[in-house]
Amino acid sequence: MGGKNKQRTKGNLRPSSSGRAAELLAKERGTVPGFIGFGTSQSDLGYVPAIQGAEEVDSLVDADFRMVLRKLSKRDVTTKLKAMQEFGTMCKEREAEVVKGVLPYWPRIYCKISLDHDRRVREATQQSFEQLILKVKKHLAPYLKSIMGYWLIAQCDTYSPAASAAKVAFEKAFPSSKQPEALVFCKDEILNVLQDHLLKETADTLSDPQTVPEEERKAKFFRILTCSLLALKKLLSILPKKEMHSLEEKLMSLLSQNKFWKYSKNNVSQVRSAFFELISAFCQHLPEVVKAEAPRVCPAVLLSIDDSDAVVCLALWEAVLYTITTIEDCWSHVNARKGVLPKLWTVLREGGQGLATVIYPNLLPFISKVPHDIVEPKLEYFRVFFSSIIQGLSNERTIASPSESSAIITAFMECLCFAVLQKGEDQSQIHQMLICDQLIPFVSAVLKEPKLQSGPLFYQTAEMLSSWEAKAELSNDDGTDEVFQKLLTDFWDHLSKMCILHVDRLDADRKLLFAISGMLEILHNPKSAMKPNNRKSLKIRFTDEDEFERNTESRKLMEVRNGDSEIQADLQQTSRLRKEPLENLVCNLAELSIVYVNEQKSEQHLNFLSTLLNTFSSNRVFQVLLEQGNNVSPGQAESQNEVKAHNRSPSVQFLYLNLITWLKEDWRKDTNFLIDILYSVLHCCNNNDERKVILDDLVKMDLKWVIFLQIIQKACSGTTKLSLVSDWLKGDTLGERLVMLADDLCHLGLKPRAASSGSASSEMWTLLSLVLSQDVKSESLIGETFVERIIDKLQAALSKAKDLSQAGDTEPSVSFICDVASSFFSSVKGCLLMPSSEDLLLTIFQLCAQRQDATYLTDVLVCKLKHTWMSGINSLVHQLQGTQSTFLLKAALWVKNQVQSSSLDVKRLQVLISAVSDLLLKLMEADGQSECLVRAYVEHVTPNKIEWGKLHESLCSEWMHKPLLEGRLSMNCEPLGSSVKLCGTTKLPGHLCTSALLSKIVLLQLKNRVVHGNHDSERKEIDNIIAELLYSLQWIEELENPPYLLLEYLHMLEEMHITYEEFSTLSSTANLQQTIFDRSEEHGRLWSLTMAKVIRAENAGSWERKELFKTTEGFLPLTEGRLHTLQCLSSFLIEEEKRELVFHCVAKLMTCTQTELSSTDGAFGCLSILNTCLKDRSIDCDHLLPAVLKIIISWKNDNEDSFLFSCSLKEASAQLLGFNIELMRYLPLLLKYSAAPLADNEWDFLMCSMLAWLETTSESRLLYHIPLVQIFACVSCDLASALSAYFEAAAPDSTVLPKNLVSEWKEFFSEGIHNLLLPLLVKITGETKNASEGSFQNSVLSSLGEALTYISKDQFLNHKLPPKFVAGQKTNLPDKLQTLLNTLCPLLLFRARPVQVSVYHMLHKLMPELPKFDDEDLKSYGDEEEELALSPPAALMSILATQELLLENILECIPVGEFAVIQPLSDEFCLVLGYLLTWKLTLAFFKAASSQLRVLYSQYLRRTKSLNKLLYHLFRLMPENPVFSGPTSEVANKDTKTFFTEELRLDVKGTGGLSSQIPHLACSVYHITLKDLPAMVRLWWNSCEKRVFNVVDKFTSKYVSSVLSSQEISSVQTSTQLFNGMTVKARSAAREVIATYSVDDIFIELIIQLPSNYPLGCITVESGKRVGVAVQQWRNWMLQLSTYLTHQNGSIMEGLSLWKNNVDKRFEGVEDCMICFSVIHGSNYSLPKKACRTCKKKFHSACLYKWFSSSNKSTCPLCRETFL
Repeated sequence: MGGKNKQRTKGNLRPSSSGRAAELLAKERGTVPGFIGFGTSQSDLGYVPAIQGAEEVDSLVDADFRMVLRKLSKRDVTTKLKAMQEFGTMCKEREAEVVKGVLPYWPRIYCKISLDHDRRVREATQQSFEQLILKVKKHLAPYLKSIMGYWLIAQCDTYSPAASAAKVAFEKAFPSSKQPEALVFCKDEILNVLQDHLLKETADTLSDPQTVPEEERKAKFFRILTCSLLALKKLLSILPKKEMHSLEEKLMSLLSQNKFWKYSKNNVSQVRSAFFELISAFCQHLPEVVKAEAPRVCPAVLLSIDDSDAVVCLALWEAVLYTITTIEDCWSHVNARKGVLPKLWTVLREGGQGLATVIYPNLLPFISKVPHDIVEPKLEYFRVFFSSIIQGLSNERTIASPSESSAIITAFMECLCFAVLQKGEDQSQIHQMLICDQLIPFVSAVLKEPKLQSGPLFYQTAEMLSSWEAKAELSNDDGTDEVFQKLLTDFWDHLSKMCILHVDRLDADRKLLFAISGMLEILHNPKSAMKPNNRKSLKIRFTDEDEFERNTESRKLMEVRNGDSEIQADLQQTSRLRKEPLENLVCNLAELSIVYVNEQKSEQHLNFLSTLLNTFSSNRVFQVLLEQGNNVSPGQAESQNEVKAHNRSPSVQFLYLNLITWLKEDWRKDTNFLIDILYSVLHCCNNNDERKVILDDLVKMDLKWVIFLQIIQKACSGTTKLSLVSDWLKGDTLGERLVMLADDLCHLGLKPRAASSGSASSEMWTLLSLVLSQDVKSESLIGETFVERIIDKLQAALSKAKDLSQAGDTEPSVSFICDVASSFFSSVKGCLLMPSSEDLLLTIFQLCAQRQDATYLTDVLVCKLKHTWMSGINSLVHQLQGTQSTFLLKAALWVKNQVQSSSLDVKRLQVLISAVSDLLLKLMEADGQSECLVRAYVEHVTPNKIEWGKLHESLCSEWMHKPLLEGRLSMNCEPLGSSVKLCGTTKLPGHLCTSALLSKIVLLQLKNRVVHGNHDSERKEIDNIIAELLYSLQWIEELENPPYLLLEYLHMLEEMHITYEEFSTLSSTANLQQTIFDRSEEHGRLWSLTMAKVIRAENAGSWERKELFKTTEGFLPLTEGRLHTLQCLSSFLIEEEKRELVFHCVAKLMTCTQTELSSTDGAFGCLSILNTCLKDRSIDCDHLLPAVLKIIISWKNDNEDSFLFSCSLKEASAQLLGFNIELMRYLPLLLKYSAAPLADNEWDFLMCSMLAWLETTSESRLLYHIPLVQIFACVSCDLASALSAYFEAAAPDSTVLPKNLVSEWKEFFSEGIHNLLLPLLVKITGETKNASEGSFQNSVLSSLGEALTYISKDQFLNHKLPPKFVAGQKTNLPDKLQTLLNTLCPLLLFRARPVQVSVYHMLHKLMPELPKFDDEDLKSYGDEEEELALSPPAALMSILATQELLLENILECIPVGEFAVIQPLSDEFCLVLGYLLTWKLTLAFFKAASSQLRVLYSQYLRRTKSLNKLLYHLFRLMPENPVFSGPTSEVANKDTKTFFTEELRLDVKGTGGLSSQIPHLACSVYHITLKDLPAMVRLWWNSCEKRVFNVVDKFTSKYVSSVLSSQEISSVQTSTQLFNGMTVKARSAAREVIATYSVDDIFIELIIQLPSNYPLGCITVESGKRVGVAVQQWRNWMLQLSTYLTHQNGSIMEGLSLWKNNVDKRFEGVEDCMICFSVIHGSNYSLPKKACRTCKKKFHSACLYKWFSSSNKSTCPLCRETFL
């Protein structure tokens, strides 16, 4: 509709164009058109009264309804659909009174729109009508007559949802009982509407031809036509009979119209179908009317019998049957022979044209109504009829459809039976024809077609024969019995001939033979054949329902037996009329088959014989077979006579003479049918003893195992066959052979595979599995003893397989054993109560609980093994009824041994834990006994107290290093424990394995809520296990550098959810905390650290912690356990508790005797607690600290021997070492926190003690491998550092310190420190070439290095190191300085971070002092040579060269621009750290040099390409996003902190941010390089390949340029450099520097613009104001400045200074070099000195050199004369 895209104003009530047209029409003519449709006269207003005046509509209807009703008159489908849905919603939601206002206008709308072409609109109309009905209810009555006709049509809509909606509305309006009344009330109006639609309306009258396409008009017309026909049928079926007569007149007028009868030939199938349905309804409800119109009805229906449309067919045949039944003389109105029957024959020959299931069931009633005069002669009539059916069955489409072929076969047999019963003169001829020419060929055709063999023909033939036999056995006077006897005789004679004809061929089709045997079986016993046993019964089992299944199975067996007895009874009752001819036929066929088998070796005939014997296993048949197979060779005669002497039964004779021979034939692959023959023989035997003898003979013969497998499989398939062989199965002969078979198979599987056939061994394993897993009445198939012996063999084989070392050899054997065992465990009740079965289960469990590289089993095999033992455990827990299981005990002890043996790696432990978890989960599923099973298992796995102690001792003592160094624990004895080094270990300690396994068990128990008897004892056991796990985790955490194995272990715990967090979510941890606290108090050490970790994790309140220890007095007297507990608890104590503790310690110190100084309960313990409490500065006890110092001084005065001053620690006891360590820890705390000033004697004690202890440290260098000596050395160096830091921070004029103390410190004590420690560092590093970061000795280097960082430059230069020089080393440095560099620079390569950082800090102080020694030598470099180069310090450069080679090997494989992650503290880390620190020193040296020296140094770096290598490496070491995450020193602002904005702090001991240290250091080096060597970096950048060029540009622009630009601008702004005649200003926002130069009348302004990628991009120089300078000169000067800023390695200020000097020289009269047009050279800053003798012009030496080398001439650039 038009104007869709226009904006419609909300609430606009002005109608659209069509609405206005309707209104105009109403005004002109005074009415709105009321007729639905086109082409009627103006006076006829249709079936709905016209509405008078549009204004009236507007005034009577609600505004919203009015809008919707107008929308319904639109043409657009979507508009109508939405409007109708809106109408339905409004009817539902509005008040009834409002809705009633619409009723007068609804009929016109409904009658029109219910016939709409769009099916969605029609459906929505009916749904809205339903809502209207529900709202207005009985008020609809006045309008019923006007809408009922259309309503009935809508209920017959071809669109089902619309029809359903109309029916629902009808049912809501009228209950079922009232519906006929409603139709009676409106019957005349309904008939008027229907008649008009059927007789008057056309496609053009129902739709406007001008607006509706022709195709749509026709579709609507035919749909309404169909609906009208069906509506009329519906009306006839609902109206009461008494009302029918009142309609007869109108209906007669309808039927009298030729147009109505033409609908039978309409092109539209739906119309024809509806027409025939209506005819059926007429026949059913108004037979008299139909009879009156018989001349029209009969041709219309009967002559349409060949209509092949699927839509019409069903209605047509219904109408045909109604017609021939209702109208007796119907055949008189049509020509049956020419008009009806030929069409029927055509339909039958075509197999129903795909509609056989519809047509053929109607054939019997149809032919039964055909009069005799029409079917004469009957013989020919029936011949054509049945021949047509047979021909139709041969149709390919019919054969392909089982339902259609079944319908044809059924119709054939029904009609055949009907024809047989027809009496007449030619009855015998008809019978003969039916049997010979129809039935037997029909059977033959079905036999030949495999798709028809499973059809109903044979069953219906059997039923037909039963009927004939019954009639033949009843003697009647009319001779009927003789007729049927003759029929039966003919049937069997012809059937025999047909079967023999098919069988008597060498190339007989196997499927055909199988079909014949199946047919004979059905004819023999239809009931057994019809049992639905062919289809497998599938069922899903969700739970273990063994008992239920057995009961069900026993019921089934009873049913089968009952069924078998019924079959036998049926066989006994089989009519002799069938038994004898059937047996004769079978004997003939068997005889024929055995001849082909013996003479032609025909396999298909042998198969056929097997199927025959399976059904007809009688001695008569076997006798016939023996007679035919009688011509045996003389060699067999004796054996034959022997058999005859002992066995009179023909079946047994046949077995020994024929069947055994066939079974022994090796070439025969399929022996299944021979086993069927065997069972037929056994069936004919007299008793079970005879059968057992026969089968035992077979076992003793050399037959293939597959034969016995098939025998047993068939026995298990049914009780009848099982009863025949049950005695044999239980017998010894078979049992012994099976045991031997198991032994052979196991030995064969454990040998390398070579000879045996895979399929043969597979069949043998299947046989073993079958005899073990199949049971009958809860008993095994074979004897119990044999079952046990076979299981023993399997278990022995698996035990051997476990020990083999060649992967793959055992796979087939183990796989088959799994299959057998799994089947055995899951099938046989009580199987796991046998010891052999439990041993087998244990072996399989052990294989699953070990890693595959230990068992050499594949993933598939391990999966199969797991499935096997899981099914075994499942059976075991259901079979244990209060009895103990040996399997569980043995499995628990084996697991315990595994975890305690320290022989597991992480993967093996994970596999073991998974297996034990699976086992426990299965045990927890045991109903009623899960608790005791799990409890018993866990008890056996858990170590006892002694075993736990041994496991603790197995943990190495390396864990103590870190807590002892950090002062978290204090010890005055040598640590105990394993001294095994963890480095390189591949096996986990037993404690870790045991605690992980038991913790997993505990978590499983808690998760599954398995609570055992005594809850308290169980709770305690659980807490002990979790405590041990936390102990293990704390041990790993305390290791300085845990090996990868332990990190893998932690990852495994996370993966398996074996964590403290998991435990705390499942259970309360209060008892656990108490358990760990008790152990801490008893044992101390690692238990104390574990306790602190738990308390921190729990974040418990002070009162909860207080609950653990009650009062601090409870810790007295101090033991090692209590001391460590207090030390770890101190950070959690509140201030009052700490103060109380400190007061107690100070009081104790005051009363300590000389003997108690080094004891735990004496001074050592008190000092340890005091140091721990003071460390975090959480209490205010500063006034006590000097008092403690006085006590210490008094101890020193009384007993100086207890103070290890200036002595060797070789003889020192551990107690004294511990005491001195705590003293040295106290003194820095005293300096830090003491508020009162110290006296002179106290300062003397402090500094002298410090030096004396350092001397002891120096003398005991060789004892650092002893832990307490190492700690002594560390603490003494830390004391020296603390004092150095104290005096470095103290003001020189401080009044707090005694007079002359600072000078004494600097002159004597500080120098003494460094004279001791610097040589000590050199000695230690010289003795230990490669100290790994994780070693304990590295801690000494950390403390030593930190103390050395406080060395002053003067002390450094006055060192007392032995001289060290390198042969051939070029240097300008003094010997003492060169010795220092040669000694310390190599330490930058040392593999220990503390050494590298401390050496860096020391050398960094020297770097500014070194360039001045090259300044004196600079004068010796003349201008004769070009591109002179000078090396930075040679010692530094040689180290750099070594580092470059090593680093190239590490980073060369990483592309430039990709971030290389360096593992902290690895060898690579130390190498990269040393390399970057060396460059920081080099750059610091470079920065301190003068401009002239910088040129020479940079030339050296360019030649060696060291800087290029550095820059490539930096872009591998800098992260892509260098965001700084650590604490910042500056005030926080909105800008993102990066490694370029934050200063790098390199602390000797700082290891907090090691992972970001290398990236940060790399960024720092890059930043300094860009700042101090911008020209060289720019040169390198321009020479890079495109990818690297873009990476460098992007990174530098994003992260570095802004920082450098702001620093450069800031340095200009803050510069104190003054220029005579030049001023410099900076604009930070615009990144500009403005230089103004003025001399006399000359004024020059230069604007220097920094690029966005500064300093990579070129600095642009723009001109500002200029006065008194020529343009050419001005351009030259701008070019010079640009050159200086681009090519000099310095700042902008330095470039401006150089340019100013150049301009000054110009004004002083110095001429420019005529090559570079500059006075001062851009790189070496020299003046033009080389003059041409001809033109007298001067040039720079470097410029001339470049001119000569590039031009290949030695002439002057100006005069072109030879330059001399």
